[in-house]
Amino acid sequence: MQIWKQRQTQTPKPQGPFPDLIARVLASREISQDNLDFLLQPKLSELKDPLLMLGMQKAVDRLVQAYKNNEKICVYADFDLDGTSGLAILKVGLEKLGFQDVAYYQPKRLSEGYGFHADAVTELHHLGISLIITVDVGITSFKAFERARELGLDVILTDHHLPAEKLPDAFVVVNPNQKDCTSGLGYLCGAGVAFYLLRAAKRAFFSDPDLPHNEWDLKEVLEFFCIGTLTDMVPLIQDNRVLVKHGLLALAQTQKPGLRALLSALKLDSRELTSQDVAIRFAPKLNALSRLENNILPAQIYLETNMQKANQMVSLILENNQTRQNLQGDAEKKAFEILQNWPDKDFVFVSSEFFHRGVVGLIATKLSQHFNCPAFVGSKNSEGMIVGSGRAPNGSDVSLVEVLKSCESVLNRFGGHAAAAGFELHGAKESQMVEFLREYFVLSKSEPKPIQIDFDTMAEVSEINAQAMKWHDFIGPFGMGFQVPLIQIAHVKLSGKKELKGGHLKLSLSTNAGDATLEALLFSPSPAQVSQVHVGKIYQVLVELQWNYFNGNKTIQLLIKDFKANDQ
Repeated sequence: MQIWKQRQTQTPKPQGPFPDLIARVLASREISQDNLDFLLQPKLSELKDPLLMLGMQKAVDRLVQAYKNNEKICVYADFDLDGTSGLAILKVGLEKLGFQDVAYYQPKRLSEGYGFHADAVTELHHLGISLIITVDVGITSFKAFERARELGLDVILTDHHLPAEKLPDAFVVVNPNQKDCTSGLGYLCGAGVAFYLLRAAKRAFFSDPDLPHNEWDLKEVLEFFCIGTLTDMVPLIQDNRVLVKHGLLALAQTQKPGLRALLSALKLDSRELTSQDVAIRFAPKLNALSRLENNILPAQIYLETNMQKANQMVSLILENNQTRQNLQGDAEKKAFEILQNWPDKDFVFVSSEFFHRGVVGLIATKLSQHFNCPAFVGSKNSEGMIVGSGRAPNGSDVSLVEVLKSCESVLNRFGGHAAAAGFELHGAKESQMVEFLREYFVLSKSEPKPIQIDFDTMAEVSEINAQAMKWHDFIGPFGMGFQVPLIQIAHVKLSGKKELKGGHLKLSLSTNAGDATLEALLFSPSPAQVSQVHVGKIYQVLVELQWNYFNGNKTIQLLIKDFKANDQ
C-alpha cells in the first residue's frame, strides 16, 4: 500500500520571474529567497579548496616529484562509469599539465572483478610504472598495497567509499570520508575526488617556476565529472551541484569525438541535456560494455580523438547494448517462469545458468520492483559457482548487507550497500542460503508499513505549460538529494491509451471539461496497474514533468509515478 503526502514546509514562496508552480516547488524544497541565487546561478569560483581534503597536499607533492623525475605513472580505476570518468579526468588533465603518456588500467568486471588487485600491481611494475593513482577503488584492498610496498611502487589512493577502521598502507590516502578529514566533501564520487586532485595539481604546477605553465582550462574535463557523478548516485548538493550544472552544458557542447558520436547516435546532440538524459539514456549504453566484457572499454570512448574511429566504436556500443537488452529480457522472462510458485512474500531468490553474470543486477532490480520485496539473483557458471546481486525496492528500509551477513557461513564473499549488494557461493549451498534468508525475514518481520510517497505540490493541468517547463529545467539538475519535482494532479480524465513496445503505456489525460490535454507515459506498469487503467475514468496522478522529443518536435510529457482512481 502506498500513501501520498505533500511535503510540509514553513519556507515562504521565493519571488522571481518564474511561475507560481515553480515557486511552490522551491518552497517545498525549503529554497528561500536567501539561497535562490546559489540554486539558479551556481558559480565555479565558489568551489571548496581541494587542499582542505586530508592527504591532498602530500599527493600533489608526489605528483610534482614524479613529473620532475620523469617517472611512469598509471591511473588504476574501477570499471564502472564513476571510475572510468575519474580515469579520463586524470589522464587527460595530467597530460595537459605536461606528463607524458599517462598509462591506465581497469580490471575486467567478469574475469577480474571489483578491486585493486595485487596481480595487476605486479604487471604494472613489470611495465616500469613507479607511481599508481587509484580512482574509485582501493580503500579495502590491503593485499595490493602490500604488493606495491614489496615492489617499491608508491600508490596515491583516491576513493570515496567508506573506509574500515584500518587504512591500506598507501603512500597517501585521499578520501573525504576517511577519519579526521574535515573538508566537508564526503558527497563527492570517485571521479569527483579525482577532479579535486587535478585541481590541486594544476594549482601547484602554475605556482612552481620549475614546472610548465599553461592556460589549459579544467572545464575541459567537466563532461567526465558530470557523467561520473550522475551515474554513481551521490547527492547533487553544494560543489556537486555547481559542477554538474556546468558539466551538463559542457557535455551538450562537447567536441570530444567519442562523446559527440554517442550523443549524436542517441539524438541527444541538438538540444540541452538534463541529468535524466545522462543517467537513463546515455550512461547505460556505456555501462553495457563492462557488463558483457567486449573488446571496447568506456575509457576508449572517452579518450578517442578520431571522429571516424569514434563513430565505429559507437556502432559497436549500440550493438552491444542491444545484446545486453536481449540477454536481460530473456533472463527476466526465465526468472518470472521459475518464480511462478515462489512461496515467500518477504523476498525472492532465483538462480540459473541461463542468466548472464553481467545482467543479474538489472534482473534483481526488475524483480524487486515487481514483487515489491528484496530480490536476489544469481548466475551459475560451469564450475557450479553462483555469482549474484541483491536489490531492494524503492522505499525499503531493509539493509541488504545485513541480510547477507545472516548468510555469511555459506557465502564465499559478499558486500555492497543497503539497497544494492553482491554475493558469491557454491551452488551446492544455494538451498541453505534460501533457508537463511527465510529465517532472517521471519525473525525481522514487523507489521507492514505503507510506503509513503512525498510530493512537492498540487497543480492544475493549465499550470503545466512551456513557461513552467523552461523554469522546471532551469532549477535542475535533479538527482540524489535534489529529486525531480513530484506533482499531484487531483482530477484528470483518461481520454486515451496506447500500449508501446516493452509494455509501457502512453496515456492521454484531460481536464473533465476536455479543454486541455496532456500526454503521459506509464513506464513498465505492473499487472495490477494495467488492470486499473480504463479510458473514461477519473484519476488523481503523481507525475514528473519532462520533454518528449519526436520527429523534430518537442512536446510536454508527464511521467506517471503513481495513480489512483478517484473512487479509491
